Amino acid sequence: MTIVVGYVPTPEGEAALAAAISEAQRRQEPLHVLNSSRGDSLSDPRFASEPALEEIRARLNETGVAFELVQLVRGHEASEELVEAADRVKASLIVIGIRRRSPTGKLITGSQAQRILLDANCPVLAVKAAY
Repeated sequence: MTIVVGYVPTPEGEAALAAAISEAQRRQEPLHVLNSSRGDSLSDPRFASEPALEEIRARLNETGVAFELVQLVRGHEASEELVEAADRVKASLIVIGIRRRSPTGKLITGSQAQRILLDANCPVLAVKAAY
């Protein structure tokens, strides 16, 4: 079993990573950390830079948790990538960071978190960032 975490370089992404590390340690399971972009990675603020990825690797190495760090640019929504990864690795849990959005914001842009909650074939842990 593996824990899949969606990482973005935001407070929400950091909260998700911290919660996933905690769960991986508690369950003694490896982590599959996924960062993805639908399009041009250079202009997508959700796409982690190489220095950011190195920081994540160092942080994970310090925890002693086994991990795989994957970065994808395939034209898919992040929700699709996470659910697909969870199915592929037979995940026991998906961990995502969420942020508060207005009802209008949800209506206009949809919600990746909502898609994951509806489409996942395993439990989903949604965490908020502490501000």
